[in-house]
Amino acid sequence: MEINGIAAVVTGAASGLGEATARALAERGAKVAVLDRDTERGEKVASDIGGVFCEVDVTSDDKVAAAFAKAREAHGQERVLVNCAGVANAAKTVGRDKETKAPKRYPMQQFELAIGINLVGSFRCIANSAFGMVDLEPLADGERGVIINTASVAAEDGQIGQAAYSASKGGVLAMALPIARDLMNDGVRVNTILPGVFKTPMVAMMPENVQEALGAQVPFPKRLGQAEEYARLACFMVENPYLNAAAIRLDGGIRMAPR
Repeated sequence: MEINGIAAVVTGAASGLGEATARALAERGAKVAVLDRDTERGEKVASDIGGVFCEVDVTSDDKVAAAFAKAREAHGQERVLVNCAGVANAAKTVGRDKETKAPKRYPMQQFELAIGINLVGSFRCIANSAFGMVDLEPLADGERGVIINTASVAAEDGQIGQAAYSASKGGVLAMALPIARDLMNDGVRVNTILPGVFKTPMVAMMPENVQEALGAQVPFPKRLGQAEEYARLACFMVENPYLNAAAIRLDGGIRMAPR
């Protein structure tokens, strides 16, 4: 699909992977809607790229519907959706009190939070976007839209304490094929990116020596991933019409150790 001139929606676009993707799509001529909870940062990104900011909470049906409605009022029905909104948390299935060493129960709200945002939130946006895409005029090859989801290498090799995060991202990975099959007769492609250790705002807050240690674990190149590298892959997925139901690890070859 030619990016120039199309409408695109990027969730989690106020920072990190989503921001880089919104900027890359805009540089290629797309009309981009920046969806995020962070109003201040989201409005700045939208202003920088000549897009529109739409405040959203992906755990809410009403707020997602309102955000998509605002995006479409500004740019028309989107042909591209990139899901980058997400949360990372960590807790062992059974923890231990630091002082008494007594076992601690798992905080179930953390599991529900990760599933609710990363998995259910992604699907909520997919369902809203695809509902509009299927009635668009078809382009070359009968293509109407492209959906790109963000999983994680944790979907395949989750670490200690990542039960919730890995489950949520594993679900994102697993649902792509059936969704692609659901939409195959409507000309909508669905692909998944599995990022490794990237220099996102969360990682950037870590001490420099910790960041260097994380980067050194990557086989090659021995550094943290850059958000722009994710964005380049997302744009390639949009532009290559034969790429469908694909899941690509973008990780420098890393395989995560238990801790």
